Amino acid sequence: MARTRTAEVVGAGIGGLTAATALAQRGWKVRLHERNEEIRAIGAGIYVWGNGLASLEALGLYDDAVVGAHIGPSLESRDHHGRTVERIDINGPGQPRVKTIMRDRLIGALVDGAVRAGVDIVTGSEITSVDPSGSVVDSAGSTVHADLVVAADGVNSKIRDAFDLVEERVRMRQGAIRLTVPRSEAFVAPEDAGRYLEFFSGRRRILYTPSSATTLYVALVADTDDRPATQVPVDIETWARSFPQLETLVHSLADIPARWDTFEFIKLKSWSVGNVAILGDAAHAQPPYLGQGGGCAMMNALGLADTVTLNPGSVADALRTWESRERPTIEHTQRWSYGLRLLNNIPDAARSPLLSAGGRIHRLGRSRLRAAMTTPTGYDRFADISQHRKEA
Repeated sequence: MARTRTAEVVGAGIGGLTAATALAQRGWKVRLHERNEEIRAIGAGIYVWGNGLASLEALGLYDDAVVGAHIGPSLESRDHHGRTVERIDINGPGQPRVKTIMRDRLIGALVDGAVRAGVDIVTGSEITSVDPSGSVVDSAGSTVHADLVVAADGVNSKIRDAFDLVEERVRMRQGAIRLTVPRSEAFVAPEDAGRYLEFFSGRRRILYTPSSATTLYVALVADTDDRPATQVPVDIETWARSFPQLETLVHSLADIPARWDTFEFIKLKSWSVGNVAILGDAAHAQPPYLGQGGGCAMMNALGLADTVTLNPGSVADALRTWESRERPTIEHTQRWSYGLRLLNNIPDAARSPLLSAGGRIHRLGRSRLRAAMTTPTGYDRFADISQHRKEA
C-alpha cells in the first residue's frame, strides 16, 4: 500500500484554503496553519471570475460559495461626465462569467470545504522557519517534516523572504479604501443598479460593486500621496467634489468602517525551493484592476494539487512542472493589472477616447481576460472527485 503523503499549508486565505482542500481531496494528509486565533475574511466584496468559479465547482464548493451572489450584466467604465466609455458584457452565452460575493461568504465556504475534506486546521499557529526539505518549525519550537510545504502567507510572506525569492516588488503609487454599505436605489440610475461600474475623475476612481441583493461593495481608489482621498474614515466632501454624480453614494460612506490598502506587485525568481511552494499574493500579488487576485490564487492552487499528485517524479520536480505550466498565464494577468494603473495618470479628456477605443478592439479585451476565462489545470479530474464525494 502506498504511503499517504503529507502537506503543511501556511496561511488560511483564499489560496491556502484552496490548496489545502484540493490536496486533501486527492488523498494527502494536510495540516493548515493560521497564525491568527480565528480565520477571518480581510476586505469586503470580491469578484469571482470564470477561473475562480470553475475552481469552486471542481472542489464541490460552488453552491455554498455563491449563495446570495450578485450576477451583473456588464462591467462599465464611466468618465468624469458620467458617460460610458467602455462596456464589457458578461454572464451571457459565450461571454465571460463573473459573480460578486461577500468575501466572508467565500472564506466560509472554503473553510467548510477544508473541514469536510479532512484538513487539520490549526489556528494560533505561527510558522517561524521552513527548510527546503519540508521541515516546518512553529513558534512553540515543534518541528514537523512534510512531503510538501505550501507558503500562502500573503504579500509579506516571511517564508518567501527567508529564501530570498523576490525578483521584483513594487509598493505602488495607488491604493484603495474598501467599504460595504447597504444598497440603495438612490445611489445610481435605476438602469445602472445591477451593473458593475467604475467611475473616473482625475487621478481618482470609484468602484461600484453590488455583492448581494442588499449589499454594495465600494472601493475608493487614489494615489497614496493624495492625503484627503486616503483618509479613513472617508473624507466625504473631497470625494463628493470629485464625483458629484455619486453624491448620495459618497455621503452614505460617512463613518462606515473601512480600511486603506496600498496596492503591490510581486514577481519571484522562482515559485518553489525544494519541496516548498509559494502561492497566492506571496508569489504573484497584483493590483486589483482586473479583480483576479483571488481567481489566480484558486486556479494556481488547484493546478498545484493536481501536478504534485499526478507527477511521477519527486515533489521538487513536480513543483517545477507546476510553475512552468501556470506561470505564463498568471504573469500575463499581472502585467495587464499592473499596466492598468497608468489610466490614473492620463488626463480626463484623453482617457475617455482611449478607453472607448480599447473597448472596441476585441483581441485586447480577450487578452486582458485571459486568466478569467482559463479552465484550471485538472478541472475535470477534480470535478470527478467532487461528484464522487457528493454521491458517496
